[in-house]
Amino acid sequence: MSEKVILTCSECLSRNYTTTKNKKTHNDRLELRKYCKKCGKYTIHKETK
Repeated sequence: MSEKVILTCSECLSRNYTTTKNKKTHNDRLELRKYCKKCGKYTIHKETK
């Protein structure tokens, strides 16, 4: 039941990361603090559909 999701930087809106999540256990959207290569700093990356 895992599904691929794309993480987008909240500042520059570039799509940097892909990951998987289990839809049965996590219903809400993912928010992770990851490094953005375009911004050059750690920012919040949100799941996109």
